[in-house]
Amino acid sequence: MPFTIRLASRADEPAIQHVIRTVYEEYGWPWYPGDYHKDLYDIDAAYYGHGGAFWVAEIDGQVVGTTGLERFEAFPEGDNLVMVNGALRGAGCDCSIERLYLLKEARGQGIGIALLQQTIDGAKERGCKRMEIWSDKRLGEAHRLYEKFGARMVGERLCHDPEQSPEWGMVLDL
Repeated sequence: MPFTIRLASRADEPAIQHVIRTVYEEYGWPWYPGDYHKDLYDIDAAYYGHGGAFWVAEIDGQVVGTTGLERFEAFPEGDNLVMVNGALRGAGCDCSIERLYLLKEARGQGIGIALLQQTIDGAKERGCKRMEIWSDKRLGEAHRLYEKFGARMVGERLCHDPEQSPEWGMVLDL
């Protein structure tokens, strides 16, 4: 089925929340609108306001996938991971991919690949050099996708979400 990818706007926030919340329900993960998921209720402030971006994938006008690019000052160089403000982060990274999610019915159609490529292209257009990727350890298919694009595993941590979910950390040189 043909799909399109476009920059998201504030008007897309309910659809973005729906996609990500549906995936969270699929995995039995809780939803925290005022805390861990607050970025999804104001994408302008969370992404565009810091030089990043947020994209959605659509099929027949319905949002079926999401991805965000967060930009920040480059972390210090080091051996794979560095401690920044009390959290493990990817050494030398100046951006991160955030919120790459697809509805179950949209998987297997190349949409995830296209969203990841869009995020990488968006990072390069903004002058980023190294992307940080953190992904729940249960999402093996996502890890394989990142590795196909050249990301390398650099370590693990407990996420800053309320459950402290175990995550794999990867970096991708752009």
